[in-house]
Amino acid sequence: MRRTNDRASLKSQMDKGTVIILNGTSSSGKTSIVKALQEVLDEPYLDAGIDKFLFMLPKCYLNEPLWHQVFDYLYADPINRTGLSIKAGPVGHRVIAGMHRSIAALARAGNNVVADHVLLERPWLKECVEVLRGFRVWFVGVRCPLEVVEQRERERRDRTCGQARAQFDLVHAHGLYDLEVDTSISSPMDCALQIKHRMEDGPSPQAFHLLVEKLANDSVGQV
Repeated sequence: MRRTNDRASLKSQMDKGTVIILNGTSSSGKTSIVKALQEVLDEPYLDAGIDKFLFMLPKCYLNEPLWHQVFDYLYADPINRTGLSIKAGPVGHRVIAGMHRSIAALARAGNNVVADHVLLERPWLKECVEVLRGFRVWFVGVRCPLEVVEQRERERRDRTCGQARAQFDLVHAHGLYDLEVDTSISSPMDCALQIKHRMEDGPSPQAFHLLVEKLANDSVGQV
């Protein structure tokens, strides 16, 4: 009887799309990797990353005075704008919750999905893992040394300086991935090829399965 159930579970998973979650700080190179993955992967992957959902908001929420309802930026030294910490506001939490459920809905319909994410809040990780339970999910850590992302942040001029530093110790705190790439030593295309080769030649993804148990056993939702 169990063998029959296992076969049914496997068939159900095969009918669903595959999901790739790229997690890293702002300016770590995630978006470029998403574009490269869409080029090199044999099947189509829908781009359902965090910026796609944030930019669904009305423009008035993407600037002050309403931006704090999406993400609240707090400075230890407001005059010199140093010591930034970031917390999601009520609108931000709702957008991220919708993002997770949208990815699941797309994959449930048979679509493959690749999404770049900034898992800034620990409850987001727990929710993402729970919503995507039963799907084939590759969890990829996009790493880059702090000094490199800060230099990119200054050069881009479309990011709040200090944002990457504020995220740096939070987004990878769980410490568990199927694969990690380093954009300071590999180009976006090289990173995409590393991911593709891991998906084709490596063992099945396990990170989300392991995180289900790890998060469930953690009484305060921290990992």
